[in-house]
Amino acid sequence: MDIFLVSIGLIALLAGGELLVRGAVSMARGIGMSSMVIGITLVGFGTSAPELAASLNAALAGSPGIAVGNVVGSNISNILLILGLAAIISALAVPQGVLARDGAVMLLATVLCVIAVLSGTMGRLAGLGLFLVLVLYLVATFWLEHRSHAPETVDDVSMTRSGIGRAALLFTCGLIFVLLGAHALVSGAIAVAADLGLSEALIGLTIVAVGTSMPELVTSVIAARKGEGEVALGNILGSNVFNILGILGVTALVQPLNIPDQIAAFDIWVMLGATVLLLVLGYSGARISRAEGALLFAAYLAYMGWLIITI
Repeated sequence: MDIFLVSIGLIALLAGGELLVRGAVSMARGIGMSSMVIGITLVGFGTSAPELAASLNAALAGSPGIAVGNVVGSNISNILLILGLAAIISALAVPQGVLARDGAVMLLATVLCVIAVLSGTMGRLAGLGLFLVLVLYLVATFWLEHRSHAPETVDDVSMTRSGIGRAALLFTCGLIFVLLGAHALVSGAIAVAADLGLSEALIGLTIVAVGTSMPELVTSVIAARKGEGEVALGNILGSNVFNILGILGVTALVQPLNIPDQIAAFDIWVMLGATVLLLVLGYSGARISRAEGALLFAAYLAYMGWLIITI
């Protein structure tokens, strides 16, 4: 039954990812917003919903290792695994202005997460601080996007209204499939992992993190295949920002978290290193090449190998 859940979850994720990317890109063009901003907000945050559900459930169930490991592991896999695979499929253009703004916010969020993790606990005050930074980021993103685009005329809006409606329907259906698929996948994977007697932190960093990152994997790979590299990159930037500021922030507000020693000693530094590596690659060549994607993917395999041999 657990293997059946995993299989059904993967199928739903593949179908949902296709619809979600198609709808998001169509909405971006229909309402005059850039594909990058849509990737950061609608796609990036929407595909992070499984992480939010998993971390909240884990925290309320008294499993902080899964709650924190889910976020840290997801951010590591988002950069090294997902962005690496997307770049291997198709080199990703990196808009320098967007990277300077949203990449800087991702780095800020990561540094705040490191500070919180090293403190040993993440209480409600820290959670509130993270969440307020997210609100400020969203407000600034939409304000800057509004300033950079001329307003549409009434005729333009009426001409695109039906197309925007169809795109929104595609996006909504895709998101529903993605969320349901992630739930089935994670439920089956956790049951299998628990039978093997793995630690909560390890389950969170691997099975749960990779499982809840499947929406980002599917949407980024599909976006890369369609030549929508900005959606793929924006998806990862938005997801990583939301994972820390939104998911950890909300989770800590609901239930303060004790940080497992394993995460504070090793995994949090891998997340910081992956974040810095992404920014260096993005700034150095204005794109992430296939070779650089292979480097990211190889780094993820090395990280997974280390976790396996140190079980």
